Amino acid sequence: MAVNYREAKGSNVSRTVSDICEGTPRRKYISQRADGIPPSGIRKFFDLLLTMDDVISLGVGEPDFNTPWNVAVAGIDSIEKGVTSYTSNKGLQDLRELVSAYLTRQYHTKYDPDDEIIITTGVSEGLDLAVRAVVDPGDEVLVADPCYVSYAPCVMLAGGTPVPLPCPAEDEFRVTPDALLEKVTKKTKLLMINYPNNPSGGVMGRDDLRAISDIIVDHDLLLLSDEIYSELTYEGRHVSPASIEPLRERTITLNGFSKAYSMTGWRVGYLCAPSDIAAAALKIHQYVMLSTPTMAQYAAIEALRGAEDAKDRMVAEFRMRRNLFVAGLNRIGLPCHLPKGAFYAFPSVQGTGLTDEEFAERLLLEQQVAVVPGRAFGASGVGHVRCAYAASRMDLEEAIRRMGIFLQSL
Repeated sequence: MAVNYREAKGSNVSRTVSDICEGTPRRKYISQRADGIPPSGIRKFFDLLLTMDDVISLGVGEPDFNTPWNVAVAGIDSIEKGVTSYTSNKGLQDLRELVSAYLTRQYHTKYDPDDEIIITTGVSEGLDLAVRAVVDPGDEVLVADPCYVSYAPCVMLAGGTPVPLPCPAEDEFRVTPDALLEKVTKKTKLLMINYPNNPSGGVMGRDDLRAISDIIVDHDLLLLSDEIYSELTYEGRHVSPASIEPLRERTITLNGFSKAYSMTGWRVGYLCAPSDIAAAALKIHQYVMLSTPTMAQYAAIEALRGAEDAKDRMVAEFRMRRNLFVAGLNRIGLPCHLPKGAFYAFPSVQGTGLTDEEFAERLLLEQQVAVVPGRAFGASGVGHVRCAYAASRMDLEEAIRRMGIFLQSL
């Protein structure tokens, strides 16, 4: 016969679990790190967007093109042939060799496919792996601001302290030596940058990177460079920090297939780093992910082998949309620098008398155009809104028309 727990403890009253818990203080089950990270500043507007009709969305940061068909077929073929087992933790050898050759050809960065490249489940996993591989509790991490919303939370989840590094509009959203020197301390271990930049479209050229390289070396810092928008560079060519010799052994490079090949949902990225850092990241990857989906890796192989023309057509179309949309913003009275990369415009709304959050909310409710408040990307984004021009030219022209009507109503 089963013994009643409470009777065994000397009570003659048997109570249910809910009776016991009622009125009894519960321990806090949520970890401090999870509790401490803020909710995404983008999600609020996306949730509101889902409840509305006839909305032109300039909020989602993904291409509006289909994945090139030959790339999709490669993934389908993997499934049809039953090639769906785990791969090496590092990723398929063929894919790592193609990534290595691609980076050497495009950006003059050399990474050994055997011990310096890991195929990850999107750049988001690569970011998490990189941060956890090098950051200890108490370490400070400089985060170029404005930045993608997950950077600071990833640092916090690793036990580090994110420190915003201001990159304001007057500096064309670039990291400057003065700003870096002002923020670096003895506790600083890592600098995180993303160029071409989300949300501003800003870029850093070779001279800009050389200007901060001595500071990085002198203060013994690591550099994490998220280059997911590297192919979407419209003025000249993207410069990878790892192509600059003083930075090569200090740089963790992140990149992937989501943006340039319109493969956001396939979730394929890659982490490139000196072998000791890559080995540390691989240990984490082995336990939390094991390997990137096999069929997606075969699709990525085909992207590198046979989708350059499709990619080039997409980039050319984004360049034309950029020119059309930014000219329209300036014409209706929203000052906007010409973004040199990515597919975002980042106009100032300071002249409207509204905060960027008020502007975004009212524009959505009154004219059904969705943009993202700049403050979601950090303090340097305050007073701006992010507009993704990954939409048809017709939608972009209509968005400009509606935004003009909204400005006239203020």
